[in-house]
Amino acid sequence: MTEIAILTPDPSDSSYAGQWPGVLERLGEALATAGLTAVPTPWTDHIGDASGLMRFPLVLPLIAWGYHRDHDRWMQACATWQAAGVRMLNPPSVLGWNSDKSYLGRLAEQGVAIPDTVWVDEVTQADVDAAFDRFGVEQIVVKPRVSGGAWKTLRLARGEGMAGAPEGPAMIQPYLPTIETEGETSLLFFGGQLSHVVQKRPVPGEFRVQVQYGGGYVALAEPPAGALALAERTLAAIGEDLLYARIDMARGTDGGWLLMEAELIEPDFYLASAPEGGARFAAAVRARL
Repeated sequence: MTEIAILTPDPSDSSYAGQWPGVLERLGEALATAGLTAVPTPWTDHIGDASGLMRFPLVLPLIAWGYHRDHDRWMQACATWQAAGVRMLNPPSVLGWNSDKSYLGRLAEQGVAIPDTVWVDEVTQADVDAAFDRFGVEQIVVKPRVSGGAWKTLRLARGEGMAGAPEGPAMIQPYLPTIETEGETSLLFFGGQLSHVVQKRPVPGEFRVQVQYGGGYVALAEPPAGALALAERTLAAIGEDLLYARIDMARGTDGGWLLMEAELIEPDFYLASAPEGGARFAAAVRARL
């Protein structure tokens, strides 16, 4: 069995202690089908010195949770891994830029459809009021530019206070009511090839689709009409050497697909919904060795 490293959370961060071992187990089971053994190691152990990663033929950052709360050190780590030539996929350069959602603006400039977005350095009431007027809606969503798992993401109604608004660089978008009725759709790609499709829906009254907020996931036999085209356009615009990608999208009010996220760092692969429990993922990893 060939050993490959899986980056895991900071051991001092107890918020993930009950979750990541289960994710590691599922990844390990999938990788074992290709003769690979997953070796966990905290990403925070390798911030300034990559020597502990150099013995591995491949490093996967798939459980590097918590980087969004420690972004300066995350960027330092990405620079360290890049400079040392760590064999990491996705590449450290991608892990850096993909950690800041301003990449969505760059993709939009290349013709990828995203929700109308206002980018701010610090959220103010004036910014929120102006966004309501610009979008012509009654609800908006405010997100930190650096976030994960809907961390500090708010849905605000016109006239509602800003309690809990994120600090620092943020993005403001119109709330998409289709999230409640249709949810989000995720297309999973391994080695550039579509593996499977998952639809995620929030519980009634909620807008966050993550499982920690009660969201439910259903596998789809094939992408809904138009979804694959947006995903492929997104990947072409990214133009990077990617081992894996999760492309999240939702329908706008006109029925067209809009890119919500291109998750290239530590996405949930929904392997329970994947063919053969993730054998395509394992095969894509093996093909890179």
